[in-house]
Amino acid sequence: MQKAIAEAAQDSTRTATYLFWRTGQILDEDHGRGSVELPSQRSLYRLLEKLSAGKHTTGSARTRRSLADRPDGPFGERSATAPGELMQMDSTPLDVLVRLDDGVPARVDLTGMIDVATRSLTAAVLRPTTKSVDASVLLARTVTPEPMRPGWAQALAMSRSALPFRRLLDIDARMEHAAARPVIVPETIVVDQGKVFISRNFRTSCNFLGINFQPVHDASGWEKGHIERMLGSVGTLFAQFLAGYTGFNAERRGRHVEQQPLWSLLELQELLDEWIVIWQSRPHDGLRDPIHPGRMFSPNEKYAALVETAGYVPVALSADDYIELLPATWRAINAYGVKIKHRTYDDQALNPLRQQRSGVKDRKDLWEIHYDPYDVSRIWVRDHWNGGWITLFWKQLHRVAAPFGELAWDHTRRTLPGASEEQLADAVADLLRRAHQGPADRGDAGTRTRLSRRDRRVAARTKSSPPSTPIAPEAPPADPVADGEAGQANDTPEENIAKVIPMPIFDPFTEADKRW
Repeated sequence: MQKAIAEAAQDSTRTATYLFWRTGQILDEDHGRGSVELPSQRSLYRLLEKLSAGKHTTGSARTRRSLADRPDGPFGERSATAPGELMQMDSTPLDVLVRLDDGVPARVDLTGMIDVATRSLTAAVLRPTTKSVDASVLLARTVTPEPMRPGWAQALAMSRSALPFRRLLDIDARMEHAAARPVIVPETIVVDQGKVFISRNFRTSCNFLGINFQPVHDASGWEKGHIERMLGSVGTLFAQFLAGYTGFNAERRGRHVEQQPLWSLLELQELLDEWIVIWQSRPHDGLRDPIHPGRMFSPNEKYAALVETAGYVPVALSADDYIELLPATWRAINAYGVKIKHRTYDDQALNPLRQQRSGVKDRKDLWEIHYDPYDVSRIWVRDHWNGGWITLFWKQLHRVAAPFGELAWDHTRRTLPGASEEQLADAVADLLRRAHQGPADRGDAGTRTRLSRRDRRVAARTKSSPPSTPIAPEAPPADPVADGEAGQANDTPEENIAKVIPMPIFDPFTEADKRW
């Protein structure tokens, strides 16, 4: 029976009846069929209760696997005595339904980072689908102050908190209008084996910021237990108070949750950012005074105590720094420009580099390209000769009215495998347009066009994913065809222009009389 219990540690949960049957099979394999007689069912149940105590053999499979993978002996812990000395990062689905664009309800992923020394939740990002660029954006938000938002209480400002505001303001002027969330520069980041964190892009971002990258072993959640517990706290202290809370499994989910007044993704991100500032002032059980264990510190108080000895180094990220954190690929610069996933990018600034070798022998003389998976309108080429970045715009950008990401492009390319670049651009623009307008009702059920559930979900996730780079938009190259049409429109006689009808002036006193 001990062998049967050990075999069930990594398998799906089964009942005690199966374990009794498996015990009999093991006895027949070791001693011969029918050579050992099993005791009564009551005796087997008593034996199973003693041997499986604390192992969840017939309970939760996730808990059972976690207990089976836990190391034996006393637990050890790496101590952190300075802010940023040891930080942990993880991502998990948030147990809340949000209203994406076009009214599509869906769950989103939460990616967060915690500082072990102060238990500060330095940043958290909500995305429809987590990508490697989101981990890089989380790094950027960790090393930059959180600005106060309109509508936030002044009690959430850094000037009203336990943080050493005056001393930090002398070092970094950005702290004047910052919220009460400390800025922490990571030295070591511990992550799991998720493809988002072990990707080349995130490793490159850590290398760019001088951060030690430390992945844990497979199935070793206890090696980053602080962020695991922190994400659980987000669920119990934040998510369950929101409309649209689903619970962490199907057994805890209510009926018709999607019909509740759900928050949008941007609104939920605003609420989460405000909750993080409140979390920073909440006493934490893991931050007790070693001399007076009854005294608990808040993350901000612990940061203020440790910054006296560790110091603070501000890191201001520029637009070029954000580009450095984006995913990278290597391409050749051809006569027509640069092609990425059947999209062609070009600009006049690329003329000196066309059909030239970059000089990077390790990359076969290709050129380094950085791109934003949430915005395919432009890419950035590193100028290996003169330094800096060259911005290239998509040549079919004039065909789409709104920027979109690779999710919609890849979805359309799978449905139209043999389409050209122009046809794909028109198909994506049509998908987003039809998703925005909704189903057409022409009075004939046969002519009614409806988007599939997959199309509506892709369109909603695309519109809910803003670009990752907070860079001022640059003017894309004008389309010659559009310019010609604009020129013809300017030559139109003035009498053909429609009459402008001014809007009436809003009178609050008149509106107040109407109510009575």
